[in-house]
Amino acid sequence: MRKVFTGLAALLLLAVITQFYLAASGAFDAAPIEEAFQPHRVLGYSILALAVVVTIAGAVARMPGRLIGMAGLVAGLVLVQSLIREVAKSFGDGSTVGHFVFGLHALNAMLIVGVTGTILRQSRQISRNPAKTDQMAS
Repeated sequence: MRKVFTGLAALLLLAVITQFYLAASGAFDAAPIEEAFQPHRVLGYSILALAVVVTIAGAVARMPGRLIGMAGLVAGLVLVQSLIREVAKSFGDGSTVGHFVFGLHALNAMLIVGVTGTILRQSRQISRNPAKTDQMAS
């Protein structure tokens, strides 16, 4: 089950990296903003669902609590992405404050990448040396 967790963590990281591509693609698309960012938005909701699945898989696999917590953190940070978007939108299109607030969306995205990468790296180490992890948990 730990290898399943690691595989799901890898899939989550791949989805997050793809999300950056879709954001850039939407930013340079000639279509209206809502239409241009639709794939980015849909994948964002999928990332939220996958982060919840990774969290549950971590608990089932009896991964260390820190990894389970980080997976839950990813889900929380993804929710913050939507919150940032809505707060920025509330200031109005083209407002300086709205642009400043929306800049936090990119910074939060970098946190998501970092946490997801850490989850994958640590879960790979645990999957390779399960006995060492079991001794640490005792």
